[in-house]
Amino acid sequence: MTEGDRAPLFDVVVVGAGAAGLMCAIAAGGRGRSVLVLDHANRPGKKILMSGGGRCNFTNMYCGPEHFLSANPHFPKSALSRYSPWDFIALVEKHRIPYHEKKLGQLFCDRSSKDIVDMLLAECASAAVEIRTRTPVSIRTLRAADASWHLLEAAGQALRCRSLVIATGGLSIPTMGASGFAHDLARSIGLRLRPLRAGLVPFTLDPAQLEELSELAGVSLDSEVRAGEGCFHEHLLFTHRGLSGPAILQASSYWAPGTEVEIDLFPEVDLASRLREARSARPKLGLRSFLAEQLTRRVAQRWCERGLPDQPLGQLGDAELETVVQACKPWRIRPAGTEGYRTAEVTLGGIDTDALSSKTMACRDHPDLYFIGEAVDVTGHLGGHNFQWAWASGQAAGQVA
Repeated sequence: MTEGDRAPLFDVVVVGAGAAGLMCAIAAGGRGRSVLVLDHANRPGKKILMSGGGRCNFTNMYCGPEHFLSANPHFPKSALSRYSPWDFIALVEKHRIPYHEKKLGQLFCDRSSKDIVDMLLAECASAAVEIRTRTPVSIRTLRAADASWHLLEAAGQALRCRSLVIATGGLSIPTMGASGFAHDLARSIGLRLRPLRAGLVPFTLDPAQLEELSELAGVSLDSEVRAGEGCFHEHLLFTHRGLSGPAILQASSYWAPGTEVEIDLFPEVDLASRLREARSARPKLGLRSFLAEQLTRRVAQRWCERGLPDQPLGQLGDAELETVVQACKPWRIRPAGTEGYRTAEVTLGGIDTDALSSKTMACRDHPDLYFIGEAVDVTGHLGGHNFQWAWASGQAAGQVA
């Protein structure tokens, strides 16, 4: 008898104790499967705990396939349709966790993200799921077509499982324990990976741009930000490194390095008409004061210092008003880059969905091997969509693993 034949056998081993992994474990355990969750971090759900400013934006009421980026935009439809935001909300309400809608369908805990982690751990306990943290994992042998189990090593101990689920996420926020485990495994078995890059991440600016805008750090503005095919109407935030805020984070997922970003500082406003009306009604009003009504005093002053005519509106001709419009609708800027995985909320790209079943998340060419959550080439918009993908993809795999 080999060491593998003597190793403890579980029906399901889930590698990764984050949102997707815990949800998968709950679903599999609820079916009566023996389930072991392994994670190298010191506690489960670390990224859940820090999410949403500590209150966890756990889903979005309007979540749908249109809120996701993937080389195959149809892939997430199956899982998302079978486990909806309302299914997760029902679980939250079952545990009597108070929550609220912040905006745009985004649901947050009233108290703390810890409520969501405690809920998931309670559900795991009810399903007799075993969780081991501080446990690094390596894959010794993946199950062959004529075999009945996978062989792993967890903190030096050999383990066997009939089904293996990889839920180790992406590369975002390495201080939270992020790693390339899933991607490395995928490469080792010949699966294609879509290019990886940081998403939902602040932009950085070059030194000259930073010097020009340095005094605006901390200022937040309503804006519409466009990059590539993405266009988002939310707030932007000037920072000491560049630009952040919800609109910028959203646009970053669509941005290609070296290209411009267009920022409309007067979203949904006909600025030319408003300027002409103000020139007629308030001719003595200075341009800087006019801009400050929308852009704040500091931004208005900086924009005038950048070459706009800071004169009473009554003294400005149509050509000068057009110069003002062009500087604000849109303001064009070319980011130097992004802050990278250090602060990115998600990892774009990942395991090519062609290798997986959209219904079960199973790897087509490897029996009873599943990849779920952020490791897969499915990335959501800001606002609870990535959590919903974690819940839905975890549930899809957990129903069959």
